Amino acid sequence: MSFVNYHTKEINCKIVYYGPGLGGKTTNIQYIYQKTSSQNKGQMITLNTENERTLFFDFLPLDLGEIRGFKTRFHLYTVPGQVFYEASRKLILRGVDGLVFVADSQVERMEANIESYQGLERNLAEQGYDISKVPMVMQWNKRDLPNIVPVEDLQFQLNKRKFPAFEAVATNGQGVFETLKMVSKSVLLNIKGGLE
Repeated sequence: MSFVNYHTKEINCKIVYYGPGLGGKTTNIQYIYQKTSSQNKGQMITLNTENERTLFFDFLPLDLGEIRGFKTRFHLYTVPGQVFYEASRKLILRGVDGLVFVADSQVERMEANIESYQGLERNLAEQGYDISKVPMVMQWNKRDLPNIVPVEDLQFQLNKRKFPAFEAVATNGQGVFETLKMVSKSVLLNIKGGLE
């Protein structure tokens, strides 16, 4: 749920990158952070566990466009990929305006993708969200590796709702900004629709 700050004339939107562990969620956000000009971004905050895996979220506001004289500020979050952080995942999904599901394209990670997507559906439903009404983009990451699932199979297994989807290689930025642009555009259209 976007937050409107009338004092600063800003609409704050929350976009969550969700997916299995080591799928590329943090790599996406780090790439975006590195390529965004310093005047358009806040500080990135990372909380790690002992084994250096992201436990909570990366935080990054981006200014993109205006709605009725209000600037839009996007806050980008990642959820921890490991299943034993389920409570943290649910907490980070609270107030979500848009989602990016980052799937790991490797054949051996397909089961983890399916499990993570089912967890996303379950966690959203528990908080009263209808997944078909939340702006969402699918990202098929790690397309540069040799042992990848064909896009048609990823679509069939993970994208029955026909969300927009992009192939990506987050380590070099391929598909990263295309994914962000699509989810941001969908979030803005959703907010504008709610204002009218």
